[in-house]
Amino acid sequence: MNSEYRTARSADSTGPAVRGARERARSEITAAIKDEARRQLAADGAAELSLRAVARELGMVSSALYRYFPSRDELLTALIVDAYDSVGEAAETAARAGGDPLARWGTVCAAVRAWALEHPHEYALIYGSPVPGYAAPRVTVEPASRVGLALVGVARDALEGPGVAPPGLPDALRPEAERMAADLAPGLPPELVASLVAAWSQLFGLISFEVFGQFHRVVEDRDAFFAHAADRLGREAGILPSAAGSGSVVGPG
Repeated sequence: MNSEYRTARSADSTGPAVRGARERARSEITAAIKDEARRQLAADGAAELSLRAVARELGMVSSALYRYFPSRDELLTALIVDAYDSVGEAAETAARAGGDPLARWGTVCAAVRAWALEHPHEYALIYGSPVPGYAAPRVTVEPASRVGLALVGVARDALEGPGVAPPGLPDALRPEAERMAADLAPGLPPELVASLVAAWSQLFGLISFEVFGQFHRVVEDRDAFFAHAADRLGREAGILPSAAGSGSVVGPG
């Protein structure tokens, strides 16, 4: 009986340790696979990503790698989710900074730009040309929304603070703006939501032009240019600084 007790105690004490070691090993191998895949993205682009090539570079047989990522699309999805989460975290951290809403808007935009310039190939994966033959699953939707929701959070703070002054809506756009407000940012005025969606898309247009080289020999002082453009996007969306003057303001209540 004592022997059985000792055996049971041994199993109880080493079981979690063994499982923990296996989980750590799996996590390390998964990270190595994704790191190598990112290296291949940088070298050859997403369309050329190959599980066999990743396995070869890591010294693994393909069948072993398939236990971690059964297909190229599942590996691409993991990389896409990681990229969205990474840029989303940068935006959310910036959104928590101090300052009035317009200043925080600029801080969020600058953080997204900095992330893109530091991770151009991952930026291209999520905001560049679609990967032939790949359809993003729903698991990517929530991570993809994080930057937009960070900007929406700044707009909510502006509405509750200095107020907002979005441009008016043409009658033809109002039903769509009301739908977007209900789906994307309940509680915000449709005028503000429509202008935020426009500003969000223009923000990534600015960043894409810089990351993909369209500003070459056009914009030299890109830091100053981007700061000015991001501030203007915020103002045009309706975000007011704390010391805003009078105007058509939609405030709380």
